[in-house]
Amino acid sequence: MKRIYLDHAATTAVDREVVQTMIPYFAETFGNASSLHSFGRDAMHALGAARQTVADALGAETGEIFFTSGGTESDNLALKGVETGHIITSLIEHPAILNTCRYLENHGCDVTYLPVDSGGLVDPGNIESAIRNDTKIISIMHANNEIGTIQPIAEIGTIARDNGVLFHTDAVQSFGKTETDLQKMNIDMLSLSSHKIYGPKGVGALYVRDGTEIEPLMHGGGHESGLRSGTENVAGIVGFAKAASLAIERFESDTRHLTNLREMLINGVMDTIDDVHLNGHPTKRLPNNVNLRFDFVEGEAMLLHLDLRGIAVSTGSACSSASKDPSHVLLAIGLAPENIHGSIRFTLGRENTSEDIEYVLGVLPEIVGKLRAISPLVSKGSSRGSSSG
Repeated sequence: MKRIYLDHAATTAVDREVVQTMIPYFAETFGNASSLHSFGRDAMHALGAARQTVADALGAETGEIFFTSGGTESDNLALKGVETGHIITSLIEHPAILNTCRYLENHGCDVTYLPVDSGGLVDPGNIESAIRNDTKIISIMHANNEIGTIQPIAEIGTIARDNGVLFHTDAVQSFGKTETDLQKMNIDMLSLSSHKIYGPKGVGALYVRDGTEIEPLMHGGGHESGLRSGTENVAGIVGFAKAASLAIERFESDTRHLTNLREMLINGVMDTIDDVHLNGHPTKRLPNNVNLRFDFVEGEAMLLHLDLRGIAVSTGSACSSASKDPSHVLLAIGLAPENIHGSIRFTLGRENTSEDIEYVLGVLPEIVGKLRAISPLVSKGSSRGSSSG
C-alpha cells in the first residue's frame, strides 16, 4: 500500500545528509565538550562550529545562540527567564507558551491574552494598547502550528522596541519556510526546534539578543555560558546545525515546491468536495500548511480512514491531539465545536510529490462521502454535504 506522510508540522524525517553528519559523534568524536583533553576539545570544536552554523542561518552572533532540548524548553526559558511582571501573548500560542504563562500567573505574573481575527491574525494595535508600565515581554509566535497563519512580526517587534519591551517569538514552525530577519523584526529572543526542519529530536535553540538579561531554568555546571547547564548533546546539535544549514540552502526551492503542492491540494479539495472551508488566513500562511474544515464529518474518523489508505494527517496540534477538547486555536478564530471537530490538518514536506497529492485527492472525496452518508449531522434527504466528482 502507498504510504504518504502529510504531518510535517508534528515532526519530520531526519534528512540523510543530517544522519551522515551526526554518525561520527556517537562513537568516534564522543567526548564531553567540557573536558580538557583532546577528546573533549574535538567535541568542543564541533559544538562551536555548529553554533556558528546556526548563528549564520539566523544572521546572529555565535554568543547569541544557546542550545536547548527543543522548542518547548526554549519557550520556557524565554518567558521564565525574564523578571516577573506583565506578559502579553495571544490566545493561539503553542501550549509551551500558554501553559508557561499559566504557571507564571500562579507565581506573581499578570498575563494579557490577546484575541485574533477569523484568519488567526493578531492586531498589532491591540498589542500596543495592552502595553503597561510593568510589561516585561511580548511573546507572539511567528507562524501558527495548527492553521499556518503568519503574524506581522516586524510590526509587533517595532512596537515592542519603541516601548522598551522585550519581544520573543516562537519560530519553530516558520524557520526554513518563511523569511526571518532578526534585525528588521526587532526580535530579542527566538525559539527553534531541530525536528521540525529534518533534524533529530531532542535538540533546539534559543536566540537571545546580546544585552538581553534572562535567568537560567536549570543550574549545574554552567554549560551554554551558564544559561543552560547539562552536558551538551553534541551529536544532536551537530545534526541540528546541518539541518539548519540545509534549510537555508534549500529555502527558495523548498518554498516554491511546498507552495505549489499546497495550492494543488486546496484547489483540488475545493473542486471535488462540497461544504469545505480553509481554516487560517488565505494568503498569510505557511507554504506547507493546509487546515480544512469539512462540514457534517468527524475529523478523527477522517483521519483514521485516511490512515487506512496510507495517508498520515492530523486533527490538530500533535502536542495535544490526544485531547478530546476542541482546539484552542480554532476556538479563538471563532469556530463552533462541531466545526472544529470536522477539521483536518495536512502539512506538506520536502519529499512530498504531486503524485502524493493526486492520490489524496483520489481517495478523500470517497471517504468524506461515506462518512457524510452515515452522519447524523446531515439532514434526511438534504443534498448538502454530498461530495462532488
